[in-house]
Amino acid sequence: MTRKITKQIKVGGVTVGGGAEIAVQSMTNTRTSDRENTLRQILKLASAGCDIVRFTVNDNDAAEQIPYYVENSPVPLVADIHFDYRLAIAAAERGISKIRINPGNIGDKDNIKKVADVCRLHNVPIRIGINGGSAEKSVLAKYGGPTAEALAESALINAEMLESCGFDDIVLSVKSSDVRTMVEANRILSEKSLHPLHIGVTETGDIRRGNIKSAVGIGALLLDGIGDTVRVSLTDDPVNEVYAAKDILFACGYGGGVDIISCPTCGRTRTDLIPIVAELERETSNIVTSKRITVAVMGCAVNGPGEASHADVGIACGEGEGLLFRRGEPVSKIAESNIVQTLLNEIKELL
Repeated sequence: MTRKITKQIKVGGVTVGGGAEIAVQSMTNTRTSDRENTLRQILKLASAGCDIVRFTVNDNDAAEQIPYYVENSPVPLVADIHFDYRLAIAAAERGISKIRINPGNIGDKDNIKKVADVCRLHNVPIRIGINGGSAEKSVLAKYGGPTAEALAESALINAEMLESCGFDDIVLSVKSSDVRTMVEANRILSEKSLHPLHIGVTETGDIRRGNIKSAVGIGALLLDGIGDTVRVSLTDDPVNEVYAAKDILFACGYGGGVDIISCPTCGRTRTDLIPIVAELERETSNIVTSKRITVAVMGCAVNGPGEASHADVGIACGEGEGLLFRRGEPVSKIAESNIVQTLLNEIKELL
């Protein structure tokens, strides 16, 4: 797949756009004025593999905590601002790595220019965040509602507003709770703008349905080569957003790790495959590697070395035993009880 090459910006120490590695984002759900709980969540997100963490800056109490979080966070931080341009200025002056605003609800152009000037002075990029509830009324009226065309046009209008203020370190984000609308809006933006794109489906719901919506929407764009940073939005622990985002990226061919391919089992299967695969997934989930290692766990000879011949290593299971193979070539028979450990040893050899 060929990625769309966009303008490159820096969010603290993380590069976004321009072909850089796709950054994973999430957002805290604690009160930003609560230092203990917010910092704890930031650290948990970072440990889970989050590259950039956002939190709301909705009042002066929240803004006053920014230097503390900047000093103690291992990842760049983003201030989420609505309505009050003074909070955006305060965040930029206090060391935040990026701010997220919708210029349309910040105020008149003079206030937007004040934000742009301070952000330029402190090298703070701005993410323009547009969704169905924040697009301009005139744009919504033009298209008859929050259509993909409306969201994309709103983002472009707001980008032009910042550009007219002499500011160009911009990230664009158009989101919708409707997967198709979100995908189509980002495809339009990708054609019309070189600004890096932050992609994600918003308000997706709980972890089950939310992961599916996010995988469909984010995955469709990634497979098109569109997207420079991603955020999965779940009504759940934000750490699960990070895990979901990384899984989506991996499924779309980005990043290293262990890819376990396993058959769904059928009446031919004579090995209790389901717990074997579950244990193998648990044991390999925290392996960090730039390589992509494919491990096949197949329930019978039909789906064994032939269908999974591309796997680096695999097992074709039989009655109480399995045939170990490497790149489709048989190696040896092993007992069912030794399957997981044998595969883990093979994976270690490949790291």
